[in-house]
Amino acid sequence: MSQVVNSSKAKSAFDFIVRAIRGEEMDYTSGSLRKAVFMLAIPMMIEMIMESVFALVDLYFVGHLEDSSHAIQTVGLTESVLTIIYSLAVGMSMAATATVARRVGEKNPAAAGHAAMQSLVIAFGVSLLVSVAGFIFATDILLLMGASAETAEKGTTFVRIMMGGSLVIVLLFLINGIFRGAGNAAIAMKSLMVANICNIILCPLLIRGFGPIPAMGLNGAAIATTIGRGIGVCYQLYYLFGKKNGLQISSKHWKVDLTVIRSLIKIATPAIFQFLIASCSWIFLANLVATTGGENASAGYQTALRLMMFFILPAWGMSNAAATLVGQNLGAKQADRAEAAVLKTMKYNVIFMAVVTVLFFALGDWFVSFFTPDLQVRAQAVKAVHIITAGYIFYGIGMVLINAFNGAGDTWTPTWVNLFGFWLFQIPFAYLLAKYFEWGPTGVFVAVPVAETLITITSFILFRKGRWKKVTV
Repeated sequence: MSQVVNSSKAKSAFDFIVRAIRGEEMDYTSGSLRKAVFMLAIPMMIEMIMESVFALVDLYFVGHLEDSSHAIQTVGLTESVLTIIYSLAVGMSMAATATVARRVGEKNPAAAGHAAMQSLVIAFGVSLLVSVAGFIFATDILLLMGASAETAEKGTTFVRIMMGGSLVIVLLFLINGIFRGAGNAAIAMKSLMVANICNIILCPLLIRGFGPIPAMGLNGAAIATTIGRGIGVCYQLYYLFGKKNGLQISSKHWKVDLTVIRSLIKIATPAIFQFLIASCSWIFLANLVATTGGENASAGYQTALRLMMFFILPAWGMSNAAATLVGQNLGAKQADRAEAAVLKTMKYNVIFMAVVTVLFFALGDWFVSFFTPDLQVRAQAVKAVHIITAGYIFYGIGMVLINAFNGAGDTWTPTWVNLFGFWLFQIPFAYLLAKYFEWGPTGVFVAVPVAETLITITSFILFRKGRWKKVTV
């Protein structure tokens, strides 16, 4: 009898996962919160896994090049700089998610579609400026990050290709933010799957060469990633302008609406600063590791970060469910349900991050060995993994809280928390440990979980005060 019950439960769970991946429509302002969280979280987690696969695929193939130390450092340092672009993209996507979610919660799909189109108008202008700057100052960017002259020279073209493709990065994040706000997390997930399949196919072909295709080495990785993301954006646009996306979009929505644009910028600006503050903090830490530990420490640190992001991003995906649920339920005038959704999402994220923590402590060395055969690089990477992983559960809680604030349109609260947590505590603390106490890279690794824990505690106190419930969007 118990076997029949367990089999029935397993089948029910499998059916539920399939429905979530398929993108079954539902009203997130009523019914079971547990079901709502998982219907959003499952595709969002897969979406974030797909995003992290980009960096891991590049790192895997680049790590097996003949000159792997310079190549890994170039990829890692460029990825650190690209976090600035990610910050712009995520900030704009959070504004789109919050605004679209409110309009959907208010049962106004036409206004939701109008907001979505105005966010795209902003994206095109911002991406153009970033692409031009990245192309012109590619070498200077690598040198500023602490790369050696040889690494900077070899990595210049890679940086130009990656930063020249800023538009596809921004659009990939932004349009997925629109879909998440509308509750269409499955479409966002599938666009990343399409992009990754293309990247996985193109990476070995362009890096190593095949038949008439010449071996492009490091630059091949950049071309493959940019093309893969571009194809993913084409997939997004096909569904964005379709009829089954929960939005009503027409040609008139492309007309510049300064009122809506100002509203989006008002939300996006602190959100961009919020992520820029965090990103620039990571850039400073990467530079500190490079200058105190050399190229092996830098390559090890970058390897560890790429590996850890593979597991952190699914947790971020689950926390994105909180943003959609908060936005839509505040739009439906159900603040208590919005708060309950955050607490439930937080519970599930803690469980996930606890499992990841155990995996990293038990198998960290094995994970790292998969990406680099260099023993010195591996030693630094394993040390970074073991130390930074100590704060994973707090990271999981903090992610949900950040997305809850952002989903409510209260992007200033996490911005101020990040400013104080990262720039007034983490950076000075890391510098003190690395330079003054001469801990080197280890001091940087220790500063990360300590700072993240303090940020999470502060965010939770502010969340319980409930000011985010009163923000108008």
